[in-house]
Amino acid sequence: MGRTTDTPAKDVPPSGSDHRRAWAALRPLVLRLHFYAGVFVAPFILVAAVSGLLYVWTPQIEQAVYAEQLRVAPSGDSLALSEQVEIAEEEVSDAELDAVRPATTDEDSTRVLFNAPELEDSHRMTVFVDPHGGEVLGVMETYGTSGALPVRTWTDVLHRSLHMGDFGRHYSELAASWMWLVALGGVVLWVSRRWRAGGGVRGVLVPGAGTSRGRARSMSIHGATGLWLLVGLLFLSATGMTWSQYAGANIGDLRERLAWTTPAVSTAAPAASSDAGANAGADAGVDAVLASAREAGLDGPVEVALPEDGESTYVVNQIGSGWPTQGDSAAVSAETAEVTDVVRFADYPLMAKLTTWGIDAHMGTLFGPANQLLLTALAGGLITVIVMGYRMWWQRRPTRSGALGVGRPFPRGSFRALPLGYKLAVVLLLALIGFAVPLLGASLLLFLAVDVLLGWRARTKGSRPPGPDAQREDAGERQDAAVPPRP
Repeated sequence: MGRTTDTPAKDVPPSGSDHRRAWAALRPLVLRLHFYAGVFVAPFILVAAVSGLLYVWTPQIEQAVYAEQLRVAPSGDSLALSEQVEIAEEEVSDAELDAVRPATTDEDSTRVLFNAPELEDSHRMTVFVDPHGGEVLGVMETYGTSGALPVRTWTDVLHRSLHMGDFGRHYSELAASWMWLVALGGVVLWVSRRWRAGGGVRGVLVPGAGTSRGRARSMSIHGATGLWLLVGLLFLSATGMTWSQYAGANIGDLRERLAWTTPAVSTAAPAASSDAGANAGADAGVDAVLASAREAGLDGPVEVALPEDGESTYVVNQIGSGWPTQGDSAAVSAETAEVTDVVRFADYPLMAKLTTWGIDAHMGTLFGPANQLLLTALAGGLITVIVMGYRMWWQRRPTRSGALGVGRPFPRGSFRALPLGYKLAVVLLLALIGFAVPLLGASLLLFLAVDVLLGWRARTKGSRPPGPDAQREDAGERQDAAVPPRP
């Protein structure tokens, strides 16, 4: 990491207003935190950005790789859905039938989904059937409510856990947990630096504006690009944490307490149906169930889930993830094929809608190709910001003093220089954030331990004064923190 000094940060002279004095006191601490987070967490964010960029385009990759299983020649006639299910059951006789996804158009295949004991949770064995001729087009393992095929499943697992199981999920949670804090801190640092230095709106918004080369240009590209990406990065961070192990569990608990959970249909068979005498124990079949669901308004792509036992209903869910969102659900009696309960997406609580939209937008499916292009631009910009951040770190290394090393963090002592009230506020805020986002809190403690160790090492060995380049850089940073406001 290079050398650090134990010289306390100097108090910044008053700037004429409380909020300027507050920021002048806090800025050195934010700089140091931003440095450590950027150096140690940015690699995780970079991997998440690259793997996420790859995942965004997997729907098109699936259509190309699995065209023979997904597409069929159109025909005016189709087999009954129950016949297609029977054909699939003959193909995988050792698995338990779970659900059916009927063909939506004349060119789509039907998916018949089975539970198999050797598969992991949320994985199902899927038989692809030509709805017109009844040929089995293939058998593959699929994943989740999106029905991801092997290529997309592999990419999804890469993005979530690097194929390292539950331990690997720490990487993606660490990236999502820190990204919002690094982005917010970086933008505040950049805007305050550029605006007070007289760069104006153009200097804040245009990458490279007013600079020619060197670290100043790298910083301009890093800061201005980060500003443009801020809203998108906050969105990716928030939605990413909903899938995480620890922060995700806290988010789930909060949603339950505030009644923000997604509503579900009642699957209990009505008493009148279960006491229907001749019909008791009968099964109306998937064709009648699907027809009833269509009459109830569940059009488009759907999944028909079979009853879990003899006392529950079929459940039909709309599975389209585009806009406008189709997320209605219907419970249909197994004995009479009558709709017993319906939940409309339009009636979801607002937060449940926002959660659904956020997840679909994060995956790139909400607005189709437009969503994918936006995420591609966001990932590309994030990669640029990270690369420029490391370039700045490298450019800040000592070059004329003969010392080896890389860029140094802002000099220590910034926290000790804060007024007592600020110290308490900072500790309380970080403690609350660390409690809500556990991996962020744990990694922050690790950063502090590393910082203390480096300080102890510097004091033990005796710290030589930094070279002329480093001295000028430190002076520039301090002057920037204290620069008066523009007239």
